[in-house]
Amino acid sequence: MVGARVVVVEDEEAVREAVVRALEGDGLTVVSFADGDEVEPILTAAPDLVVLDIALPHGDGLALAKRLRARRDLPIVFLTARDAMADRLAGFALGADDYLVKPFALEELLARVRAVLRRSGRLGEPIEAGDVLIDEQAGFATRAGGELGLTPTEMRLLAFFVRHRGLVLSKEQLLTQVWGYDAYDPNLVEVHVSALRRKLEEHGPRILETVRGLGYRLTPQ
Repeated sequence: MVGARVVVVEDEEAVREAVVRALEGDGLTVVSFADGDEVEPILTAAPDLVVLDIALPHGDGLALAKRLRARRDLPIVFLTARDAMADRLAGFALGADDYLVKPFALEELLARVRAVLRRSGRLGEPIEAGDVLIDEQAGFATRAGGELGLTPTEMRLLAFFVRHRGLVLSKEQLLTQVWGYDAYDPNLVEVHVSALRRKLEEHGPRILETVRGLGYRLTPQ
């Protein structure tokens, strides 16, 4: 199931690549641009949400947001190094749905993008594998009809496993795709996988297995 489509406009290559990688790991379809001097390419990508840097090489992200909003009713999340109250107010005055100041945690960005997509009703249809169902728009996951009560991170982790069911996923892949960082302690993955496994096994036999020396695999029934 294809997730919502997000356009990222960010001129800093390292930031852009990290944001794209994190969003794609969260199941979203992502198109990115290093500049935002033209509206048409962004609109042609048919985004459900735009992640937009304010300081761009050939223009102002605030002006671009105004031009985009004149053409389409698009949710917009601003990324910027500008943390002055006047800048925040200018962004919200243009109808920004959220505003993150650099440096920011990719996990926080994912949570905010999901929240905006959910509020605007633009998340994709529920995804399922065997007796596991994830409704990201409603914000819940079930197994065999029983709600799992997942945290936002556990929800993203399970969604990534479901989208890659049957495949062995290494800790490094999970760190990069679910959390968006390469430098996190791998113990972070172990802790969250263990918590997710416990919740899944409250509603049925083990389906999230450890493949020794390689990683983890979801084998839904």
